[in-house]
Amino acid sequence: MRYTPVTCALALTLACFSSGVNGQKPDAEIDQRSIELVQKGEALAATGDYQGANDAIESALVLDPRNRAAYVALAKVAQKQELNGKAIRFYREALKIEPNDVNALAGQGEALVAKGAVEKAKENLARIEKLCVSRCAEQIALSATIARGPAPQVLTAKTTAPQPGAAKAE
Repeated sequence: MRYTPVTCALALTLACFSSGVNGQKPDAEIDQRSIELVQKGEALAATGDYQGANDAIESALVLDPRNRAAYVALAKVAQKQELNGKAIRFYREALKIEPNDVNALAGQGEALVAKGAVEKAKENLARIEKLCVSRCAEQIALSATIARGPAPQVLTAKTTAPQPGAAKAE
């Protein structure tokens, strides 16, 4: 009799724990609607509709936040818009889900080179070299990007407006 409340509490705890685990999806199973939205976003990005692509891919992440392909697609859209810092962040999110994703490592390396962080890009290249048994396309592309280096910044001259009290030459 004295152990009845303890055993009831233990039984209730085990029942709640086991039912919660049974309702979860496996990590490898991504929601099909999320995959379709990523494909739609990639198609929109190919046509140049970056805002529509962002919206579709972000909707895919709302449906399934474990969709690594969505983070990679968002990063590629950000790179097309020359938002390399944002792209690096999205690649980092994809690498949190799968640290050995060669596409995400290569894309992040390219974005790092564009930002001028060549040494960090070389670290990504070293990781890709360990993951690829033979030379893979991502490794070749990233090494070429590192060899090219960051794009030079184009500085433009500022136009200055004439001062209100300046004398006019006649």
